[in-house]
Amino acid sequence: MSAPKKVVLAYSGGLDTSIILKWLQTEYGCEVVTFTADLGQGEELEPARKKAELLGIKPENIHIEDIREEFVRDFVFPMFRANALYEGQYLLGTSIARPLISKRLIEIAAETGADAVAHGATGKGNDQVRFELAAYALNPDIKVIAPWREWNLTSRTRLLDFAEQNQIPIAKDKRGEAPFSVDANLLHTSSEGKVLEDPGVEAPDYVYQRTRHPEDAPNTPEYIEIGFEKGDAVSIDGEAMSPATILTRLNELGGKHGIGRLDLVEGRFVGMKSRGIYETPGGTVLLAAHRGIESITMDRGAMHLKDELMPRYAELIYNGFWYSPEREMLQAAIDLSQAHVTGTVRMKLYKGLASCVGRRSDYSLYSEEHVTFEDDAGAYDQKDAAGFIRLNALRLRLLAMRNRRLGG
Repeated sequence: MSAPKKVVLAYSGGLDTSIILKWLQTEYGCEVVTFTADLGQGEELEPARKKAELLGIKPENIHIEDIREEFVRDFVFPMFRANALYEGQYLLGTSIARPLISKRLIEIAAETGADAVAHGATGKGNDQVRFELAAYALNPDIKVIAPWREWNLTSRTRLLDFAEQNQIPIAKDKRGEAPFSVDANLLHTSSEGKVLEDPGVEAPDYVYQRTRHPEDAPNTPEYIEIGFEKGDAVSIDGEAMSPATILTRLNELGGKHGIGRLDLVEGRFVGMKSRGIYETPGGTVLLAAHRGIESITMDRGAMHLKDELMPRYAELIYNGFWYSPEREMLQAAIDLSQAHVTGTVRMKLYKGLASCVGRRSDYSLYSEEHVTFEDDAGAYDQKDAAGFIRLNALRLRLLAMRNRRLGG
């Protein structure tokens, strides 16, 4: 690969990406453009601007953007229409943020005339795959630089030495080993490594940042109502809100009640297993609520088929194939299934649990007249069930008759 002339770097302002910024300048002698995304990670982003300026980046080459609404509207909500869970548990908080970051990297590269993009993901994890698959899907000619796969800064000591040699500020707590690594956005926090590397040892409580311990949550349950239109949440307690505002509010409520903690050993796309501590308070409430409104508005056949498609859809997102044709095909089917998923769900939040306790919809398929234990006034003839059962039992009876004939 020829040396890039201008590189757009996904830049957090932290030590690692600051080292990458300086390494790009010294290794390639190229111009660096930084992109820092506000995805709702809860951190002040202006220090990233000051750090980039300190490292010689021109003000016009520093991009700091609030993309929370786009993140929730165009990435999180479509994923939640599918009720996506990776390996049955993980709500894909890190996975779903990467295609949006890559999208903006490619767009900024086009706007600034850059011929390459760079990221700070290591060569052991999933994020390198997610960033790069998305980048190539959006611009097949882009160069992608992954310093962790190229440089010889293979230890914390070497990284700190490089930082000191290049006058990169080092926070005091960065001079020692961090107890664990954290990734955060509006959907979740993810903690991995160090004190969490032994999956047989319970994670210390200080790892959790967004949720109270369920044992310390309020002793009184809290009830809320979430309104849905075509599968997307649009209101809380009757108040219309934007997508990011809804998720922010659900995070506050879920965190208060200790909802959304997950201790997971997962199978990474690159082949190894890793242990992560995830907190997805608002997402956990939203998933239960979405399931609740689907339960009365979706036909059984459509809902069961969607549940069969879901693991494949979740795996595509986890593995970095958001911009693949197969994900888009599945999304089209999922979105079609949500045409009548509109109504209101009543949720009970209590001691780590988000429970759907009521649902209403003008599109409801639930017929009290048909299911009542009282007189149904002829809505359902129970005698019809006899023929239904006989027809469904026919093949089972034929199998049993054959086995009996053969002495099986």
